[in-house]
Amino acid sequence: MQLPVTSLVAAGCATLLLILAIDTIRHRLRAKVAFGDGGDARLTSASRAHGNLAEHAPIVLIMLGLLEYNQADHAMLLLIGKVFLLGRISHAIGLYAPSAPGKAPIPRQIGVVITFGTIAVLAAMLLVRLV
Repeated sequence: MQLPVTSLVAAGCATLLLILAIDTIRHRLRAKVAFGDGGDARLTSASRAHGNLAEHAPIVLIMLGLLEYNQADHAMLLLIGKVFLLGRISHAIGLYAPSAPGKAPIPRQIGVVITFGTIAVLAAMLLVRLV
C-alpha cells in the first residue's frame, strides 16, 4: 500500500531538515566550532532549529503513516501534515529571531503550539481508531 500523504510530508520534513543542517554547518564553520555550540548564540539557534525538527518529525510521520495505512481521510491528513510543516518553519524562524530576555519570539511560540497541537490531534485520531 502506498502512503502518498505520509510520503509528501516526509519529503517536506527531509527538505527542511537538510536546509537546517546545512545552516548549522555554515554557522559551525563561521564560528570555528566542531562540537557543541562554543557559546555562539547563532550556532545554538541553528543547531536547536535542526535538532528540534529531528526530535518531533519522526513521531508525526509515524502517526500519519499509521492513520493513512488504516485509511483515515487523506484530505484531513494532508491538512494536518501541511500545518505541521508550517509550524516547524515558524518555529525555526522564531529560533533565529531576536527576543527579549526570557521570552520566546512569537514565531517560535506559534511553532510550538502548532507542533504540540498536531501531535495531540494525531494521537487522538489514533486512539479513536482503536476504540
